[in-house]
Amino acid sequence: MLRVGDLDKSIAFYTEVLGMNLLRQKEYPKGEFTLAFLGYGPESENPALELTYNWGKDNYEVGTGFGHIAINVEDVYKAVEIAKAQGAQVVREAGAMSAGTTIVGFLKDPDGYEIELLSKKF
Repeated sequence: MLRVGDLDKSIAFYTEVLGMNLLRQKEYPKGEFTLAFLGYGPESENPALELTYNWGKDNYEVGTGFGHIAINVEDVYKAVEIAKAQGAQVVREAGAMSAGTTIVGFLKDPDGYEIELLSKKF
């Protein structure tokens, strides 16, 4: 679960830049928050990312305990170029990781969470 400051902007990032689908979304007026679940397929068969928007809260500190979300892609170079063309912030261009040969690239989502794109071949 990630807390986000602008739910629409975050949903757009995860669907348009990373190709996820909005699986479901629900508002909780008594708790003053909205939940959105995104993923690459049905939750019964695939993991889902939960975004939580607490009404009236527009930003959070990412924190020192959080590292990044990692997503396997077919072609890291292509995925980074597509993300860049859509205005995503690229933190690290695609290339071999320093401690091995796996190709990785890093993006930041609208709330500053880092997303690692890596090749499926380890």
